[in-house]
Amino acid sequence: MGQAFEALSAWQVMLAGLLFFGGIYLVFGAATWLLTRHILPALGLGRPLDPRPLAPGQLRRELAQSGLSILLFGTGMIFPWGLLQLGWARLDPDASWQQIVLEILALVAWNDVHFWINHRLLHTRLLRRFHLPHHRSVVTTPFSTYSFHPIEALMLGNVILLPMVVHDFSFWSLLSVPLFSLFFNCIGHANYDFFPKVSYAHWFAASRRHHLHHACYNGNYGFQFTFMDRLFRTRLGADAAERQLQAHRQRESGAGLRGSA
Repeated sequence: MGQAFEALSAWQVMLAGLLFFGGIYLVFGAATWLLTRHILPALGLGRPLDPRPLAPGQLRRELAQSGLSILLFGTGMIFPWGLLQLGWARLDPDASWQQIVLEILALVAWNDVHFWINHRLLHTRLLRRFHLPHHRSVVTTPFSTYSFHPIEALMLGNVILLPMVVHDFSFWSLLSVPLFSLFFNCIGHANYDFFPKVSYAHWFAASRRHHLHHACYNGNYGFQFTFMDRLFRTRLGADAAERQLQAHRQRESGAGLRGSA
């Protein structure tokens, strides 16, 4: 498969990239929406995190912004392909399944480091204007995952380039990166607590942590795991958004009382 990828023309690479990123965004997003809005609530499993309504026109805006990100991610496949064409990187066609597993684990860890660094930079005074479009989704949806400013999309989308230069990865290991990245991203933006009984620090509580990042804006800059936020002391407390949510509950309660009067 790796040899077939290298043999493609530049236009074929970009077209394949567009179809790939567009396809996984729609499939993962729709599946997560169906799971968290219909299936799990009907089964009594998990719970919504932020009860506030979506902003007017939010889904339409998220889809439009995500379409631009997909364009950049898809056409951006020309860069890893270009590294292979220039001989600056090489795919390992003979990697064993054990090697592929280890490579994927290394890429999962690198993805968290890369995301934290870029995400933290996007919250600095210099770059935060490029991150604000993503934070317009205060109450997130699975379709928030690619809802980026183009600069943010370029920063987050280059995650495999450095690893490719320092190690000869299997094609399948590199292919896993956008798949597990989008999978975890959909979970993080689902606004749903899939495992309410696990601790806030647990790997399975990632949706809780990212919900707090959107509710509070600062803190919890990590992706799926907590090691970078722990290391740099940027982790939010589990009750960080309680003031905002309590204010919403009081408004709802007041509106209900006025309606019944």
